[in-house]
Amino acid sequence: MIPGPAHIGEARPPQRWFEPGLTGNDNWRMSAANQSDAGAGPLLLSDLRDGVATLTLNQPERFNPLSEAMLDALIAAIDRHSTDPDVRVLVLAARGRAFSAGHDLREMRAHPDAQYYRTLFTRCTRLMLGIVRCPKPVIARVQGLATAAGCQLVATCDLAVSADTARFAVSGVTLGLFCSTPGVALSRNVPRKRAFEMLITGEFIDAPTARDYGLVNRVVPSARLDDAVGDLAASIVRHPPVAVETGKRMFYRQIEQSLEEAYQYAGDVMACNMMESDTLEGVQAFLDKRPPDWPHRR
Repeated sequence: MIPGPAHIGEARPPQRWFEPGLTGNDNWRMSAANQSDAGAGPLLLSDLRDGVATLTLNQPERFNPLSEAMLDALIAAIDRHSTDPDVRVLVLAARGRAFSAGHDLREMRAHPDAQYYRTLFTRCTRLMLGIVRCPKPVIARVQGLATAAGCQLVATCDLAVSADTARFAVSGVTLGLFCSTPGVALSRNVPRKRAFEMLITGEFIDAPTARDYGLVNRVVPSARLDDAVGDLAASIVRHPPVAVETGKRMFYRQIEQSLEEAYQYAGDVMACNMMESDTLEGVQAFLDKRPPDWPHRR
């Protein structure tokens, strides 16, 4: 799907791990696949076309775990694209049956130390905050399973388009590990009782249910997933960068404020936005009943 990938990170040797919430047979197949994984190739593939940068998790045989190395690769790539003027939209995608099955449990089990875990979850938090703070909208392209921190990744992205065959869960509770950090993103995207039900039961939901909950924006047949993501990205790219980047920054800041503070802040932002040359041109073009002459469209 993505020609000419750039090598963002180097894959590590395969490790066995189990994903909570799957059937015994599913867990066995995942473990067997991990044992046979040669670990060849980059962790992350990168592609840029028409203003849309796609970062693709590339450990399909391991169900794309958010290992230390994968977290570092994603953080570095998002940081780099955040300041790239050629990038207007970021897409997070994945190869294989899973979007991401979350943290690498074998890697975690190999380090039974509280400080190690704090450092790991701080690294994951840095990724999630990097997505929110990235001035470019980030779209999750969810083709398969998204569990635990993988579900957190979907919830953290600004937008999400899912194949109708994808499934979602925050299933750490089934191992005795409540998905606390995934719950932060989930509870900010899904109604409170829905989020708590997912967290406290660890049960899977299907893609249409995820859409009904507000976890994803759109659900389409797998064969139409790329087209749907492309259409959504294109609907953003056509707008002036100043409006898109201002809007994303404003949205996340005001949502944590009181109603009065939010209106005050939003009014200040709109006043500044109105003074931008692209905005003045857009308004004038509307009044003149003509297409706006924006630099990014020339």
